[in-house]
Amino acid sequence: MEALDQTLTTQPDHALVGTLRIPETPVSPARKIAMRVLYALLALFSAVLIVYLDRDGYRDVQDNELSFLDCLYYATVSLSTTGYGDITPFTPSARLINVLVITPLRVAFLIVLIGTTVETLTEASRQTLKIQQWRKKVRDHIVVIGYGTKGKTAVSAMIGDGAKSGEIVIVDTDRAALDRADRAGLVTVHGDANRADVLRLAGAQHAKAIVVATNSDPTAVLVTLTARELAPNAKIIASIRESENQHLLLQSGANSVVVSSETAGRLLGMAANTPTVVELIEDLLTPDAGFAISERDVTTKEVGGSARHLPDIVLGVVRGGSLVRVDAPEADAMELGDRLLYIRNADADR
Repeated sequence: MEALDQTLTTQPDHALVGTLRIPETPVSPARKIAMRVLYALLALFSAVLIVYLDRDGYRDVQDNELSFLDCLYYATVSLSTTGYGDITPFTPSARLINVLVITPLRVAFLIVLIGTTVETLTEASRQTLKIQQWRKKVRDHIVVIGYGTKGKTAVSAMIGDGAKSGEIVIVDTDRAALDRADRAGLVTVHGDANRADVLRLAGAQHAKAIVVATNSDPTAVLVTLTARELAPNAKIIASIRESENQHLLLQSGANSVVVSSETAGRLLGMAANTPTVVELIEDLLTPDAGFAISERDVTTKEVGGSARHLPDIVLGVVRGGSLVRVDAPEADAMELGDRLLYIRNADADR
């Protein structure tokens, strides 16, 4: 079973192209063509220099010593695979025309003819190299399983809270969703997150957090079980639809469980009497604008003091991984190592 689980992780990097995608900076077609032409010119002038330095070893059909123009002509017809035919230009003007007019046409023809093939091969090689480098250095990242509405919104919130897109890995079976994630600059893995080898490929064993945002509660339970087995120290946050499945997620190893249906229901009920409360909560849950809920360490100067007497609007104290409400007696004596859950002004911080 262990050997079966490592099917993907034991494959060579080039075999993972298409399954694991590292985002690239978009490049315009005109820039791609310009770069191809530049590479062709560099190769041409390198050949010219080589021939010119060794020009005493070359003669033309008239047994004359080669000039620089002769070297340029020789390199041109050689690199363009033209070869020597029964008609060859031998006057300087004809050879100059061949270099300035005929050769650019040949290069343009080659670009149109094999440009797509060369680009595909180059992209595959580039992706293989990126995959190799990424797998060696990926550590303390965030794995998001599912890039539907919940997963996409979770990623937006994480990026708004300061996370870098390169530190987020998306795992999904939907190619269209992965394409959207790739365009957003996220690393993507195509595969079923129930499989341990897929999660290993996403680096789940080295992740600091795993977000389970699947559309099915049973799938969320299975994914959480697999993720917890691979990453015993990672923080796992899972989303489910029905509250009766919450205990299953907690027993499977989730640190936090979000019940989407009940959360939405509570907001709907509150909005019936106080509609603006939804706007306020939405503001608090948007980390890159307005007010936002955040955490910070308790400073040495604050140790021993009360969380209620701080200038920040403190909601609670996180001690030993558990939340202590700000009105609890324990919050009146903050300890070193505590973290404060407080409200910050994202606009002012920016």
